[in-house]
Amino acid sequence: MAKQVVTRTYTASIRNQSRVQDDLDSLGFAASKLWNVGRWTCGRVWSEIGHIPSHAELTAHLKSHERYDDLHSQSSQRVLQELAEAFNGWYGKRRNGDTRANPPGYRKHGDEHPRSTVTFKAAGFKLDTEYDRVRLSKGSNLKDYWSDFILCEYQTRPDVDLSTVENVQQVRAVWTGDEWELQFVCKVETEVADTPGEKTVGVDLGINNFAALAYEDGHAELYPLSCLKQDDYYFSKRIARCDDSDSEQATRLNQKKSRRRTHYFHTVSKHIVQRCVEEGVGTIVVGDLSGVREDEENDEAKNWGKHGNLDLHSWAFDRFTDLLEYKAEREGITLEEVSEQDTSKSCSCCGRKRDSNRVERGLYVCDECGMTANADVNGAENIRQKVSPSPATDGGDRSTGWLAQPSTFLFDKETGAFAPQERVTS
Repeated sequence: MAKQVVTRTYTASIRNQSRVQDDLDSLGFAASKLWNVGRWTCGRVWSEIGHIPSHAELTAHLKSHERYDDLHSQSSQRVLQELAEAFNGWYGKRRNGDTRANPPGYRKHGDEHPRSTVTFKAAGFKLDTEYDRVRLSKGSNLKDYWSDFILCEYQTRPDVDLSTVENVQQVRAVWTGDEWELQFVCKVETEVADTPGEKTVGVDLGINNFAALAYEDGHAELYPLSCLKQDDYYFSKRIARCDDSDSEQATRLNQKKSRRRTHYFHTVSKHIVQRCVEEGVGTIVVGDLSGVREDEENDEAKNWGKHGNLDLHSWAFDRFTDLLEYKAEREGITLEEVSEQDTSKSCSCCGRKRDSNRVERGLYVCDECGMTANADVNGAENIRQKVSPSPATDGGDRSTGWLAQPSTFLFDKETGAFAPQERVTS
């Protein structure tokens, strides 16, 4: 077993909630007010000169604003950084053709400000692991005559001991809807398993099958996207019936939808890594999807059709790849990203490249060698071969049955786990 330093986030409850809630409320409200000041400033600059201020520009401009001093300086910087990131995310979606995307709005519920998350960096907190306490700095505007900090008594899970971590980098105060909780972002030294083997597997991420896997030793697996599509349809209908898209009910529905998606991403990445361990895989090869939304010829957004565009632009492939990578690392498995260029057009057996080979119902039929395959599995095999070439493309003989009939794992919403789809036999 090797050791590796990784970043982990640990959640803790606040034992003295009643004594610190008012102070934490004031910080949460202050963070929302500063966000709104920054949002107004961005809108004014944007309308006047057509430029959205960067995080550094926004911070330099607002340092003298009275709302900036409601929080510790590092906490205020983080609020404005989040605003800049939100604008970048919105701009990226619009540039990629998502016409439904809106720029970040103001944080207000009617005439009230919601409680925003407050982040404390190194100079903004002091941790006492002996007595399980953490001091969170107030802004200069909120300091009173006797104290310039909030003393929170925390409780982590029994298996978490903050005194043993490499470094606590940040503390976040997060409002859950009922009470405040703390999140500790830490550097942790963890044991990493020896690599389970030398084999490779290719992973093709898609908008029909969430993931298709092609293993080196000749079998394939699919993870259909049907459960997420069902959730999207269900929650979209429920939210549409709300009186206001910003209402409390709509917010709760969006939060529930987000939690379910997050659970799915964690579960599918964990299951794929478990399958790799069982199959002796040492390297996972994933297609680099950074340019999937753009047309290489005219540098504009690709048109995938009405429903395809909606699926594509809500597709969190970057998030999933990050989850897959850190789970794989813990098992001693390496993740490599390669270009997806031509992987959907090329035959994984003979290398013939032709757009028309990909036919309806997800099939790929090669007019050169006669190979028939599931189109996503064929793409996954091409991705895998970019790291570990197969004798099949050098004229070797290879059975193609596994390409056309991959195993399928379905997500069971009742158990929250994956199970193989039962095959009907005659």
